[in-house]
Amino acid sequence: MTSVAGERGKLWLWPGQATYLGAPLLWDQHSTPVHCLAVGVDDAFVVHSSDGSWRRRSALIPARTRHRIEAGSGRVLFHYLDSASTRTDDVHSLMTEALGAITATHRDEAAVLDHLHDPGEARRLLLGDASGEFVDPRIRAAMNSLLAEPERERDASTVAAEAGLSTSRFLHLFSEQAGTSFRRFRVWARLLRVGAAVEAGANLTTAATDAGFASASHFSDTFRRMFGLSATALLASGAEITTVQAHPIGRSAPAQRR
Repeated sequence: MTSVAGERGKLWLWPGQATYLGAPLLWDQHSTPVHCLAVGVDDAFVVHSSDGSWRRRSALIPARTRHRIEAGSGRVLFHYLDSASTRTDDVHSLMTEALGAITATHRDEAAVLDHLHDPGEARRLLLGDASGEFVDPRIRAAMNSLLAEPERERDASTVAAEAGLSTSRFLHLFSEQAGTSFRRFRVWARLLRVGAAVEAGANLTTAATDAGFASASHFSDTFRRMFGLSATALLASGAEITTVQAHPIGRSAPAQRR
């Protein structure tokens, strides 16, 4: 499926986040474990939930909220944000209308639409987060290690020891600075590896197992739960996948005490 302008849809993957821009795909009513920030690029869309139906240009659908988006033939932008992200409150504060569980009308929706040519800037406007945030060098090293070798089976205690931190302190710092939990970041790291491999021409089955998923079906189930449709359906639509800033993460902050 292509956009109304004849362009292929695009999916950008960041650690803990993803953005889809293109023609609306065939989503039935569903819920996902991630938040979905939807923007109608060419026109408003209708979002349906148990609380009602509304026609809006932008809406934030919280994780685990059953919904369906009816977007017609115009392009849509969907930004997926991990539900464990520490940026969640910032995103909610940018929405100006409450429609039951769903909030709508992003404060900067006009600016987002003006910056669709730059996915990084559009993402910054959507989330209201500053670029170039400093990250504790120990957490930065742990994040980059997970991104570099997502297929390795390492639990939090092992990575904490490598960072010279207790497990509890490591998990606290990781969630605070990575924007999501250690466990969820590891899933995103594997999704990024699959995306990069497919982008380079690998087949989906090989890419999934090489990235550390137990099987192709394990990857498929994870992808469907996260985004509400299968990776196969996304690729069949002609969408391109691009990984962004997969390695390395951020800038180092001065070392902190334990």
